[in-house]
Amino acid sequence: MKIVFTGGGTGGHFYPIIAIAEEVNAIIDEQKILQAKLYYFSDTPYDKTALFDNGITYKRISAGKNRVYFSPLNFLDYFKAGFGIIEALISLYSIFPDVVVGKGGYASFPTLVAARLLKIPILIHESDSYPGRVNQWAGKFATRIAISFPEAAHYFPKDRVAFTGHPIRKEIAQSAKDGVFEYFGLDATIPTVLVLGGSSGAEVINNAILDSLNLLLPTFQIIHQTGAKNITEVKNTAEIVMGNSEFKARYKPVPFLNTLGLRMASGAASVIISRAGSMIFEIASWGVPAIIIPITKSNGDHQRKNAFTYARSGAGEVIEENNLTGTILAAELTKIVSDPARLDLMRKNAATFTVSDAGHKIAEEVVRIALTHEK
Repeated sequence: MKIVFTGGGTGGHFYPIIAIAEEVNAIIDEQKILQAKLYYFSDTPYDKTALFDNGITYKRISAGKNRVYFSPLNFLDYFKAGFGIIEALISLYSIFPDVVVGKGGYASFPTLVAARLLKIPILIHESDSYPGRVNQWAGKFATRIAISFPEAAHYFPKDRVAFTGHPIRKEIAQSAKDGVFEYFGLDATIPTVLVLGGSSGAEVINNAILDSLNLLLPTFQIIHQTGAKNITEVKNTAEIVMGNSEFKARYKPVPFLNTLGLRMASGAASVIISRAGSMIFEIASWGVPAIIIPITKSNGDHQRKNAFTYARSGAGEVIEENNLTGTILAAELTKIVSDPARLDLMRKNAATFTVSDAGHKIAEEVVRIALTHEK
C-alpha cells in the first residue's frame, strides 16, 4: 500500500497532514498491513523532523502561487506550476500510489493534476468554512472530500463530502498541565494571555499588543509568538514602550513556539489571541477562551467566516482588523477575564466545538480507498 500526501506552504496545511499520517500509521500497525509506504509531495518539506518521525518520504515538486492580485511573479509561477506537474507525473508514475491525499494550497496543485491524469483516487481535506481555490477545483473529481466546518459542504458534491472535523497532531491535541508557568518564568496567580499570530507572526496583531502593553501588564502576563522575522523589532519596540515599568518581566516575546512550547503556553493561557485559520481547532481542543482576529482579505473571506462561526459556538469573540486597537483589545481581554462564569462557559463551548477523532476518521477512509485500489 502506497499513500501520497500533498499540500503545504503553511503550517495550517502541513500539520493536519501529519495528524492524518499518524493515524494512518496506527491503522497500518493495528491491521498489520505489510509494505506500506507514505510519501509527501510539496515544494518544501516544511518540517523534516515531523516527516522523519512518521516514516514519510519527501519528494520535491515545484509549485507556483496563483495570486489573486497582479504581480510580475504570476507569469514565472505559471511555468513553475507547469514544471511541477511534469515532476509530479514522473514521480507518481514511478511510485503509482493507491491514493493521493490533498490538503489544499498552491503546493498541492501539481500533484493533484498528475493524480487526476493518472486516474489515481484522490481524497482531499478542507480546513476552512469557504474552500480554497485548489480544493474547490479538486472537489469536482475527488473520490472523497473531508471538511472541518459543516458550512463547507455547500461547495462540494453531496454524495462525496463528509464532515469529519479537523485533524490535530496527538502531541499538541492536549495542553500541558504541570510546570507550565515555571517553563516561561511566569506567576501562576496572574491571568496569562497567549498571542498566536501564526508561525510567521502577524504585524497587525503584534502592533496591537505593543500598543496595549502598558494597559495590559498591570493585570496580565503575556506570551507573545511574534514570528521569527519580527522578533528583534518587537523586542526593541517593547523595550521603548515599557520603559522602566515594574511589570516588564510579565512580557515574554518569542519568535516561534515549538511543540513543547505550544503545549506549555496553551496550558498556561487564560485567553488566546489568534488568527482564524486552522489554529481555531487547536485552541478548541485545549478548551481555552479566545479572541479571534481574522485577516481582512482572504480567499472567499474565509477567515472572517471561520471567525464568526467559532464565535457563534460561544467559545470566542471576534475583533475585526478595522476595529483593532490596543485600547479595544485590552478592554475585551479585561471584560472576558473579569467574568468567571463567562470564562467557564467559553471553556465548555470550546471543548464541544472540536471533533476529537477527526484524524482517525480521515485515516480510516484513506486506508479503505488505498486497499480497494490495491486490489
